[in-house]
Amino acid sequence: MEIIIHGDKLKVTDAMKQYIEEKLEKLNKYLENSDNVRANVIVKVKNHEQRVEITIPLKAFILRSEESKDDFYAAVDKTVDKLERQIRKNKTRIMSKQIKVNRDFDITGFSEDEASDDKKILKRKKVEVKPMNEEEAILQMELLGHQFYMYKDSDTDQAAVVYKRTDGNYGIIEAE
Repeated sequence: MEIIIHGDKLKVTDAMKQYIEEKLEKLNKYLENSDNVRANVIVKVKNHEQRVEITIPLKAFILRSEESKDDFYAAVDKTVDKLERQIRKNKTRIMSKQIKVNRDFDITGFSEDEASDDKKILKRKKVEVKPMNEEEAILQMELLGHQFYMYKDSDTDQAAVVYKRTDGNYGIIEAE
């Protein structure tokens, strides 16, 4: 696995790089062709907290996790553990016929018990997607008390989703 490490407002030392690489090596056992996989790691400092963000783009989907802790090493541990949990939790989906063709994982080492907390779609909803600008969509989302809101961008005439980020700001996902 190729590991790219960046520091944001901080110089990443050799010891930090070595620790990150060591921890990410344990994910190699799940990757079928780990030589072609690239992990992007961003280490940030905000106030007294160390934030570690790891993104691993694969063929079928993207693995992503971030964690903030007072201790850098604890943040790395927690982030890698979250990534491993994502792989285990989604074992059944990864093995499904739709994704099986493009899967990047060797997941034969998991027992069925580890994937038994399979989630099902319990509700399906159809919504009227109205044309509006970003500010109107944010206002609608806040009025409804939701974490995201789907709308049709009045400028581009494309579907888009506005969502509330964990840092309190907003993000927008646009269709191509």
